[in-house]
Amino acid sequence: MTQSLEQLRFDNSFARLPTEFYSRLNPTPFAGAPYLVSFNPNVSSLLDIHPQEIYRPEFLAYLSGTQAWPGSEPLAMLYAGHQFGHYVPQLGDGRAMLLGEIRNRRDEKWDVQLKGCGITPYSRQGDGRAVLRSTIREYLCSEAMHALGIPTTRALCIIGADDEVYRETIETGAMLLRVAPSHVRFGSFEIFYYRDQPEQLRVLADYVITQHYPELQDHPDKYIELLRSVVRRTAKLMAQWQSVGFAHGVMNTDNMSILGLTLDYGPFGFMEAYEPGFICNHSDHEGRYAFDQQPGIGFWNLTALAQALTPLISVEAAKACLLEYETHYPAFYYDLMRQKLGLQEITAEAVDVIDGWLRLLQQDARDYTLTFRALSGFDVDENNKNTSLRDMFISRLDFDRWAKSYATLLLKQNVATPARRQQMNSVNPKYILRNYLAQIAIDKATKQKDFSEIDKLLQILQKPFDEQPEFESYAAEAPDWAKTISVSCSS
Repeated sequence: MTQSLEQLRFDNSFARLPTEFYSRLNPTPFAGAPYLVSFNPNVSSLLDIHPQEIYRPEFLAYLSGTQAWPGSEPLAMLYAGHQFGHYVPQLGDGRAMLLGEIRNRRDEKWDVQLKGCGITPYSRQGDGRAVLRSTIREYLCSEAMHALGIPTTRALCIIGADDEVYRETIETGAMLLRVAPSHVRFGSFEIFYYRDQPEQLRVLADYVITQHYPELQDHPDKYIELLRSVVRRTAKLMAQWQSVGFAHGVMNTDNMSILGLTLDYGPFGFMEAYEPGFICNHSDHEGRYAFDQQPGIGFWNLTALAQALTPLISVEAAKACLLEYETHYPAFYYDLMRQKLGLQEITAEAVDVIDGWLRLLQQDARDYTLTFRALSGFDVDENNKNTSLRDMFISRLDFDRWAKSYATLLLKQNVATPARRQQMNSVNPKYILRNYLAQIAIDKATKQKDFSEIDKLLQILQKPFDEQPEFESYAAEAPDWAKTISVSCSS
């Protein structure tokens, strides 16, 4: 059953926390007339919003901050965080506001956050605005990640206006309505630890447990178990990122979700040619957040969270929880890679085959997504040379040696070919949000006010494992002109 915007059931639990956790204020509307750039029906169904609501003038009014949304209680959340390894004592929502929490008919609660809605007390001399360019990237990528089965924030819509916003150049402004079970971050805990406010720390931990980890409420060591749960979720998230070649770009602790969600899409990128040291953020001059550093940074950030929780748990307990990451991450990672290669179980021999495949991709700089997708066509018959797959590599003899070990392992594990191919195509996407695809959509939107490519990409990315023959060109490698596309923290 869908509803009008006014009928939605708000349940604003975060607004009932003490005022130390946020600042109440209202969004700043655009100076110009707002207009709808794109709308995501899949997210509207999460919120029980009737899709016809987008045609009402109130839709633009509520979602651009021009008019108060009935039942909402706008606020900017307070947090701190380690940015590029350095602690920054106060951050907070500098260009976003939590409008409230909508509880749907399935009794799920969703934070509804408006991003790009103006200056807050935490804007740190920023303008509080988002630009259409970066908003398109987050809108598309969050939905792409969800379709890949990776926990993430999602987005209902993009609202644009012709207001000028200053970044490296003058751009047009936009707002993104983002949804998630929670926007609480590691940095939400850090700020109260470094301010020596253990009571606020306890209140926040109890809130997170009550709202998101209710199974821990009566546990005698509930704070230890909270950390243990976050360690596990984060380890799994890092493994999932690595398995699809996703680089976040800015893994600061204020961008790490307490629920293990992919949060805050800035200068992200899906790796194309396989390069473990891939850096998607040209502002990351030292490669702190390079692709192959992400699992280690995940652990580093968990260490920062564990330290922040030490007023509630012992140092020894915190260390014990952190040690579990060293078991969880490789277990999650190799299980995902096992599925991507169509194997039945992880053994030492399987690990060698997986690592050997990645070395082959790196050696010839092969496209990570396309080669994994093509691998489902591998034939174990020794009379079949797997010519089409083999021809994707420069080092044919190296491929032959690896192919022999892979075929031997498949036969040893008694993997049936049809089932293997079906499994591999269900976990190895054909379509990802390549930078050049996003850029084409951005150029059409910003230069021609043509938003059709955004909607087309949204449709394609929601079915990444399907063949979609009518969109075959969207699975292609990036053209030469796209290799110079650069994204930074302003993205």
